[in-house]
Amino acid sequence: MIAELLKIAGQCDGVRCDMAMLVLPDVFERTWGQRAPLFWPTATGRVREQVPGFRFMAEVYWDLEWTMLQQGFDYAYDKRLYDRLREGHARPVREHLLAGLDFQSKLGRFLENHDEPRAAAAFAPGMHEAAAVITYLSPGLRFFHQGQLEGRRRRISPHLVRAPLEPPDTALQQFYGSLLAVISQPVVRDGQWQLLECAPAWDGNWTSDCFIACSWHAQDGQRRLVVVNYAGNQSQCSLRLPFPELGDRTVRLKDLVGPASYDRDGSDLVSRGLYLDLAPWGYHVFEVTAV
Repeated sequence: MIAELLKIAGQCDGVRCDMAMLVLPDVFERTWGQRAPLFWPTATGRVREQVPGFRFMAEVYWDLEWTMLQQGFDYAYDKRLYDRLREGHARPVREHLLAGLDFQSKLGRFLENHDEPRAAAAFAPGMHEAAAVITYLSPGLRFFHQGQLEGRRRRISPHLVRAPLEPPDTALQQFYGSLLAVISQPVVRDGQWQLLECAPAWDGNWTSDCFIACSWHAQDGQRRLVVVNYAGNQSQCSLRLPFPELGDRTVRLKDLVGPASYDRDGSDLVSRGLYLDLAPWGYHVFEVTAV
């Protein structure tokens, strides 16, 4: 197996290891009734001796993601985030994103892969785009599947090496083009990410629980604000911006994936918050600048 990994490392930049947790000694013993020696620390170490920059990504389940990262993997599948997004409820997604950044930065975030249904078929229109904004503007490795950006709906076996012709979904193509442009920006690639708390817009308004919001902030002052109403109902909330340096300034919020643009009082945004009223599965990815 190590020889096979060395062969692969001579041909590409990284490898995804199927069901990687099955050779962990305790898992192997529960499955086969006999103890196995540690494999992954030796295997990953041997490969990196010859190809230092080679990357390992683990397909892993049963809450063993952190364990696999300690075994020498660079990244682990974040299947839990995917499952919670499929369920369509904001709070479990938000709770998942409370994990430490040392862990989150090593997770492979995805909306589809060769084992899962196509995202365009599994997620309803609107919900698909909202889930993508959450997935790919969170920290970690952004993992896209061939055909996802064109909105392909037919799942194919990777062994088939061919696929039926499908017309591209032009609306999804345009959406992913805008999203990829944001992801490529230095503030999102190298900046500091923070999950934000959304307060009720008024007493008794429960829909603030439907929001997922976060920010990206770079040392050069670049700021991004991501807000998603991850629900099938209209929702409102008040979101206090984590940028105290914007107080006493006029702040422009320009949506990078839509047409919206707003000018607001910075002191008000920092002290009282930004009022948001979004349609079902609505989202904004704001560039936040002082005018």
